[in-house]
Amino acid sequence: MTEFDTPQPNIARIYDYLLGGKDNYAPDREVGSRIEQALPAVHLGVRQQRAVLRRVVRHLVAEAGLRQLIDIGSGLPTADNVHQIAQQIEPDTRVVYVDNDPVVLSHARALLADRKETVVAVGDLRDPAAILADPLLREHIDFDQPVGLLLCGILHYVLDEEQPALIVKQLVDALPSGSYVFIHHLITPGDSADEGTTAAEAALRQGVGRGQFRSLAEVAAFLDGLELLEPGVVTVTEWRPDADTPAVTEHPVLRLAAVGVARKP
Repeated sequence: MTEFDTPQPNIARIYDYLLGGKDNYAPDREVGSRIEQALPAVHLGVRQQRAVLRRVVRHLVAEAGLRQLIDIGSGLPTADNVHQIAQQIEPDTRVVYVDNDPVVLSHARALLADRKETVVAVGDLRDPAAILADPLLREHIDFDQPVGLLLCGILHYVLDEEQPALIVKQLVDALPSGSYVFIHHLITPGDSADEGTTAAEAALRQGVGRGQFRSLAEVAAFLDGLELLEPGVVTVTEWRPDADTPAVTEHPVLRLAAVGVARKP
């Protein structure tokens, strides 16, 4: 049998389900439903994850002037993908999507078949050396020029015993000066997790075998040694919000994710 014959719950497809997509299977929907039961407003959270990704990419391309981006754990194609946002601003922006799921890779390659500026590479965040050595990535990205590294909604699937801080360091060490790192990460609200957060984390772990909410300080530590952009590491909707961005004070679910962007000196 192939990997498509007996699908196990998959992070990218669960996220697709929560976004209202159709590229998911019954096991993904089962896990997604348990998350919905624990956090009924989770759909707002995943939509705002996409919204902050748009804001960050716009900043990196339009304001920071980057012309090459690496999106690790990119997930299934949806509206306003990274390459679409970036290339609307600067058509020559090169984008490399990195993922290890065959469904993601198949969909992304079909979507990007006629786009030479954007490619899809096979890689697992837990093996940063292999990602950095990938021939397609090395061909597409010039490591003598600044790079934007996007780790959006992926690090919370790397467990503590898998040394996520070391993974981030290995990736950052490979980037040239003037590069930027963007992290989006699920967090515990305040000093202790509430019942909904604990249940959502348990649903992730049970369904896909991993998922770890961390504190705001732990997320900020991933960016140690870099120049943190204002307003720092904050909840998703507090990072340079648009006029229509919902307020975190009105939607408690928005307290469960933090983002930060930092520049490598």
